[in-house]
Amino acid sequence: MNLPSPAIVAVRGAQRLPRLPLLLLCAAYVLPGLFGRDPWRNADLSTFGFIASIAQGHATWWEPAIAGIPATEGPLPYWLGALAVKALPFLEPALAARLPFAAILVGVLMLVWYSSFHLACTRAAQPVAFAFGGEAHSIDYARALADGALLALIASLGLLQLGHETTPEMLQLGAVSLYLYALAAAPFRPLKARWAALLSLPTLAASGAPAVALGLALVGAVLCRRSSFQEVRTLAGWCLAAGLLAAASAWGFNAWAWRVRAEADWELGLSMLSLVGWFCWPTWPLALWTLWRWRIHWQRRHILVPLSCALVSLITCALMGASDRALLLSLPVLAPLAAFALPTLQRGLAAAMDWFSVFFFSAAALFFWVYYCSMQTGWPATPLANMRQLANGFEPSFNAFTLVLAVLATLAWLALVRWRTARHQAALWKSLVLPASGVALNWLLAMSLTLAPLDYARSDRPLIERLRSHVPRDINCLSAPNHALPTLAALEFQGGWRVDGRQALQASPCQYALLHGPIKEMPDGWTQIAQVRRPTERAYGFAVLKRQ
Repeated sequence: MNLPSPAIVAVRGAQRLPRLPLLLLCAAYVLPGLFGRDPWRNADLSTFGFIASIAQGHATWWEPAIAGIPATEGPLPYWLGALAVKALPFLEPALAARLPFAAILVGVLMLVWYSSFHLACTRAAQPVAFAFGGEAHSIDYARALADGALLALIASLGLLQLGHETTPEMLQLGAVSLYLYALAAAPFRPLKARWAALLSLPTLAASGAPAVALGLALVGAVLCRRSSFQEVRTLAGWCLAAGLLAAASAWGFNAWAWRVRAEADWELGLSMLSLVGWFCWPTWPLALWTLWRWRIHWQRRHILVPLSCALVSLITCALMGASDRALLLSLPVLAPLAAFALPTLQRGLAAAMDWFSVFFFSAAALFFWVYYCSMQTGWPATPLANMRQLANGFEPSFNAFTLVLAVLATLAWLALVRWRTARHQAALWKSLVLPASGVALNWLLAMSLTLAPLDYARSDRPLIERLRSHVPRDINCLSAPNHALPTLAALEFQGGWRVDGRQALQASPCQYALLHGPIKEMPDGWTQIAQVRRPTERAYGFAVLKRQ
């Protein structure tokens, strides 16, 4: 039974986004933050520590470790970074390790575009045919929707920071995007879909998410068996085979781990609502609008495929106690779902999105420019004073290249706002141009105008430089029990010390030790020689001990 489509699109509405501006937008989103900074604390720094342990020969390829503490996830993401470090010895190791993960982000953007294109090419997703012609051509309509899905993914706030980190979750994100492509392209590219399914799920399991891989395998097999396309029904067996390979790879890489830490209560529900509210903006309201306007088509593959995959990620996020890194895997499947809202979006709602984007992102850009003027000229004085108070010891410097880049990006934003608000645009993707461009603009400004203070505050290099005046480089080892993995990684691979993070202080043979927090009772045989803090810390910091 052919149900009426809610999409009414004329030829003018299916115009594609010009390729040069789209490529420049993607470059402005991917490249900032790739150069000119150290690995930042938490997951970014700890992942680099595992990568460096392999590349520098401190640990085996099969068991990456920081200060003797092995990794709990599969080693596949660390292998990618270590291979890049070894293949590019002329680059700084942190930059070389970051390059393959930036390439994964580029691959995610491409896979989301092609997945949305193939989903929009199905007959149920096509717009209504006009009585006297003039409706959008199917291929043009699919390209316009794919452009909208790509813009929706770039506009997602949750992808902004996590998508530019060097973490195993980036490889998981690429694997989920590849699996979405397998399900979406199955009616049109059956051979590519099979290989994509076989590659994606084992990669997902080997990078630390085996349970998600098995869930997606079962969901994909059920969806394929229910399809009316013979090529898609054949893919069901390949999905199950990919699930078996995923289970085998997780067992081989020792990637199975119990990460469920949530109980169903009202606090978890509030945490989930709060996290989804900002993390998945603006894709979640558009996805809900899609489910409402296409409600009689929800069993069609262009709705059911991304919806089912998104539910797997949302359930995983809830089971892990509202984990933002688990919710990250929902963004590439929510973007196509949000794109199908564009043909049915009402003009008032589209205008509200545009004006919100204009005011919000323009105010955020003004914030970065005010801070930059304060750093370079001293006026206004308050931002620079606050920055020096938060990051003790920071001194601003001038970089002409970053200034020119930020000026060009700001002028492009002003021109885009004028283009969008000057007249009515008919293209489907028009409502997502300002949100995506605003996110890219502010990320570029943050990683150019304020990169120096951000790197000073979030890197552990200032801490290492302060420790070097108290801890010689030629000691046998540095004992650092009960420290977080990012701190151990900074000590081992930025400080150059051999760090013992597993043994207790009394059992360690090291000459020097580093303890966190105030020492209530000095251990026997040790004496405190210094107290060191990070520039952003106001607490006690670290105590440097020396064996008597």
